[in-house]
Amino acid sequence: MAETDLILQAMLAKDNFSKWMGIVVDEFKEGYCRLHYTITEDMLNGFDIVHGGIIFSGADSAFAFACNSQGILSVALDAHITFIRAAKPGAVMTVEASEIHTGNKTSFYNVTTTNENGDTVSVFKGTAYRTGKKIYE
Repeated sequence: MAETDLILQAMLAKDNFSKWMGIVVDEFKEGYCRLHYTITEDMLNGFDIVHGGIIFSGADSAFAFACNSQGILSVALDAHITFIRAAKPGAVMTVEASEIHTGNKTSFYNVTTTNENGDTVSVFKGTAYRTGKKIYE
């Protein structure tokens, strides 16, 4: 089994929030993650559109997978999101996180969420702190 597969397994094993969101990891490699999930009724706000926290959480999950993909435990230092368009129930969100730079202690990522039509829903930038600890032994 490839090391990235072991890293992903270790991360998903206790990730109950990603399970609740119905997140499926489609591609996972060093510095990159692509995942998708479907907007459900439970994810809507009072205006019958997806709650911004859901879009943020999907982007944050892709960011977490990508910044931990080298097997070094990394945690968010900073994250910023811009919401571009709303999503309705049944919409399939695809989220791609790509590494911009990784140093000894920090790493930087761009994360884009798109809908099933390829329209951009949000853009997210994240900075992670690399703890130096291994994800798994």
